[in-house]
Amino acid sequence: MSDLTRTLESLLFLSAQPVSAVDLAQATEATEGQVSEAIELLREDLAAGKRGIVLREVSGGYALASDPASEGAARRLLAKPRTPPLTQAQAETLAIVAYLQPVTRPEVARIRGVSSESAVQGLAERGLIEESGRSQFGAAIFKTSELFERLFGLAGLDQLPDASRFDPSPEDARELRERLLKAGEQRVE
Repeated sequence: MSDLTRTLESLLFLSAQPVSAVDLAQATEATEGQVSEAIELLREDLAAGKRGIVLREVSGGYALASDPASEGAARRLLAKPRTPPLTQAQAETLAIVAYLQPVTRPEVARIRGVSSESAVQGLAERGLIEESGRSQFGAAIFKTSELFERLFGLAGLDQLPDASRFDPSPEDARELRERLLKAGEQRVE
């Protein structure tokens, strides 16, 4: 398989829509003739029956599709319910837990200024955070899980983006944290 053929396969894999030969030529900085030759090589390679995908010519372009022989398995896989994306409250809560862990639910609620019980529960159900003990007052203490690190591609928590890139200086951060806590307390009252 030539480099151009491999590149075309990658581009077609990445594209959700069929891609025309003209667009493939522009993207690869090749001629349309070279793209046509590489497409034929890709078609032959995929037609050899060693792969689970096939090349289709649809809507004036090319697209990769699953092999019809795998239709039953694909239907069973795609019929499973999908996990909905994180809500805004869950994303905020996850960020707080990730950067401040270990942290209790009341601390999260104070920082956010609203009850975070549902968000914490949802994150725990998804396996993104887990209980890691109890505070002296009996509140559950949460930390991120191994699944969190795996899903976010982290080898460890030290690979989290540096919060200082997003946050003000330490002095400003303390002042901001105090203001957020006060605002949260006032909102709860």
